[in-house]
Amino acid sequence: MNVIKTLFEDVVVLEPKVWNDSRGYFFESYNEEKMIANGLNYKFVQDNEAKSTKGVLRGLHYQLPPYAQTKLVRVTEGEVLDVIVDLRKNSKTFGKVFSLLLSSTNFKQLLVPKGFAHGYIVLSETAVFAYKCDNFYHKDSERGVRFNDEDLNINWILSSAEFIVSDKDLILPSFKNHAPFE
Repeated sequence: MNVIKTLFEDVVVLEPKVWNDSRGYFFESYNEEKMIANGLNYKFVQDNEAKSTKGVLRGLHYQLPPYAQTKLVRVTEGEVLDVIVDLRKNSKTFGKVFSLLLSSTNFKQLLVPKGFAHGYIVLSETAVFAYKCDNFYHKDSERGVRFNDEDLNINWILSSAEFIVSDKDLILPSFKNHAPFE
């Protein structure tokens, strides 16, 4: 497994070794020993999966402590643009955006640590998005930041006319007014 550091502290891209042959492919999507050997010591307690159609934009979501979550995200079918925003006030990348194409053909995974808002948009006709969490979902701790916040200026690749956004995500607060993550 290749671990690629980013400019964001604790955010890494994971590229598994993929073995291809005439039958298809094989790869380890998760190996605790390899994660720990790379300083990524997380105990994941919940796996989630969502299937969506082109233009579905989910996010930007996070949970407040003590229910904050680190997520290991990947795409098992299709392609998405995965986006995170650093909400850690004392971080040198506070308020900065990181995005990455995740697909069923590039096999990349993104480790999203606690303190980041997270979202994605489906670029293919359909996509299956899967992720591990190191803490359970807690409805009362759920928060978010508006996906089209002017201060964040996120390039979602598709035109806004193609966006399919939940009513809940349409009313999330701006970055300036988001619930603080300490």
